[in-house]
Amino acid sequence: MHVLFVCNGNVCRSAIAERLAIAIAADLGPVSAGAATLSAESAGTRALVGFPMEPVAAEVLRGLGGDPSGFVARRLRPEMIERADLVLAMSESVRDEAVRQLPEAADRTFTLPEAHRIVWLTGARTVREIAAGRDDVRPGGESISDPVGLRREAFERVGEEIAEALLQVIPALRAGVVPEVA
Repeated sequence: MHVLFVCNGNVCRSAIAERLAIAIAADLGPVSAGAATLSAESAGTRALVGFPMEPVAAEVLRGLGGDPSGFVARRLRPEMIERADLVLAMSESVRDEAVRQLPEAADRTFTLPEAHRIVWLTGARTVREIAAGRDDVRPGGESISDPVGLRREAFERVGEEIAEALLQVIPALRAGVVPEVA
C-alpha cells in the first residue's frame, strides 16, 4: 500500500506523517501473509521545494520515533496522487486541492483526521471501507493545524495528533489486505 501525505509547505505536517508512518510500519514487524507492506511519500500544495524538514518538526519527529534525515520537500503533482493507494491530507482545503488535481482520486482522498475517525468508529480496514464509512460518520474537526511560526508546544501537539491517527490507521490498513489467491 502506497500512502501519500499532503499539506501546504511539505516541511512539517505531511513530512512528519510520511516518516512516522514508515516508522510505525517498521515497528509492526515483518509483513505476514495477507498484510500489506507500506510505502509513503509526502508533498505540499505550495511546497518549499528542496527544503529540509522544519527543524522543530524534525525534533518532534525524532521524539516520536521517526527519522527526518534526508528529507526534501516536494510539490504535489497529479502523478503522485495517481500512484497512491490512499491520499491523506492535513486539512480539508489541501484534500480539496488534491481532488481538484486528480478528480478520479476522490474516493481514496481524505484528511488524516477523517480517515482516523472512520477507522476508529467503523473498524474500516481497507481504503474502500474508509470511503464507504464517509457517509456513515458525521464530519468533525477535519484538519490538523499548521504549527509553522508557532511555539514548540504547537509542533508537539501536531506531532501527537498525527501519531494518534497513524497508530490507528496504519495497523488497520496493514491488516486489511486480503491475500491474493493464485
